[in-house]
Amino acid sequence: MEKDIREDIAWAQINKDVLKSLENPRRLYWVILLIAIAMVGVAVGCEIYQYQTGLGVANKNNSHVWSLYIATFIFWIGMSHSGTLLSAILHLMHADWRKPIYRFAEAMTTFSLMTAGLFVMVHLGRLWQVYYVMPYPNERWVWPNFQSPLVWDMFAIATYLSSSVLFLYVGMIPDLAICRDNLHTGWRKKLYTVMSLGWEGTDRQWRNFRITYLTIACFLIPLAVSVHSIVASDFAMSNMPGWHVTSFPPYFVAGALYSGCAAIITLFIILRYVFRFEEYMTLPIMKKLVRLTFAIAMVWTYLNMIEFASVWYGHDQTSKDQLIFKATGPYAPYFWAMIFFGSILPLMLAFKRFQTHLPILFVISILLNVGMWLERWMIISPSFAHGHYPWTWDHDQWPSLVQWGMVFGSFGWFTLLFMVFCKVFPSVSMYEVKEMVYHRSLAQKHKPAVKGEY
Repeated sequence: MEKDIREDIAWAQINKDVLKSLENPRRLYWVILLIAIAMVGVAVGCEIYQYQTGLGVANKNNSHVWSLYIATFIFWIGMSHSGTLLSAILHLMHADWRKPIYRFAEAMTTFSLMTAGLFVMVHLGRLWQVYYVMPYPNERWVWPNFQSPLVWDMFAIATYLSSSVLFLYVGMIPDLAICRDNLHTGWRKKLYTVMSLGWEGTDRQWRNFRITYLTIACFLIPLAVSVHSIVASDFAMSNMPGWHVTSFPPYFVAGALYSGCAAIITLFIILRYVFRFEEYMTLPIMKKLVRLTFAIAMVWTYLNMIEFASVWYGHDQTSKDQLIFKATGPYAPYFWAMIFFGSILPLMLAFKRFQTHLPILFVISILLNVGMWLERWMIISPSFAHGHYPWTWDHDQWPSLVQWGMVFGSFGWFTLLFMVFCKVFPSVSMYEVKEMVYHRSLAQKHKPAVKGEY
């Protein structure tokens, strides 16, 4: 049986390997960082051009063309709900194999939310009026004065972001103390000293730490599910064709977990190579992650079939016409690409030969997220382009280069934040890996001898 991790790794070696990743990554790290900065530069240029010229350069003359921003916003919101949610669930299930990878999954959640928050400002059109999305008290300071319909986005992002950052930070405190004790000078020493909160590893500190971490995990699971379900319910309660589906809440949650698992596979492979984590991000752990992704993909496919069946066999002729429009109209290539990337391509993950083949898994994971982005776009854009009334139909509108530049830059922004985090903070939990090694070595020591084994 393949081992998730070698039980003979010395604890000092674990510290050395993780601390080394903070100082000396492979050259590919700097290549990725420069590409991310260039992508962010493209987005900043598009935004400045949009401010100077007007929203007309983004074709903001009807509701249809907002679909690209809205779809990308939902995509990042969905991905943000997956990393922390999966980490919390696996923590409560005592899944040891999560320990080397949960840290960067939680970081992925945080930076996905920070990326989604940018689209709230993009939707406003006037960045300097972003404060209107906050519920200020009225002139008598009696009740909040809601100025913007985007206030609910602000509530959702702020609540989940603060909870995710707290969950990530609390889990890092013992590792920050290790970083503090192994560095002698420099700004990092001061940063780790402040952020470790005087951690000394006493029994009382460990007891309080375990209780706090478990409490936050129990709080985050219903929070993540409820927030994304409410987002889905906002669509389902409308009369727009293609949105009025009662299965939207579990469908959105499954899609969020799906895209998150695919992103974790991508980041797993990148971090394994860039930071030389082959000893900790092992192929058996990858196999478990791939199988989890395959299971969630099948759940998402099943819910997708339910959605199509409920529309096809229902009595809403407009929704049925729009489903036919998606499958045969101008959106047909993107619709069938979504079906292929989201439901057919994951079948490759069921074969053992592909579950540990990292180059193939890297390509598959990227294509899975392409499919999930197309799924978000297929929810939004056809409903805007092909609504209830024929005189509102607009099938020829296509997002402008400014919009594509903003979406392109959002992926660069996420990559930039994530890579900087992995360079400044330990992306592998040292104390959790030590616990994993200890438990595995203890189990190996008490393993009953097999007949014929010497």
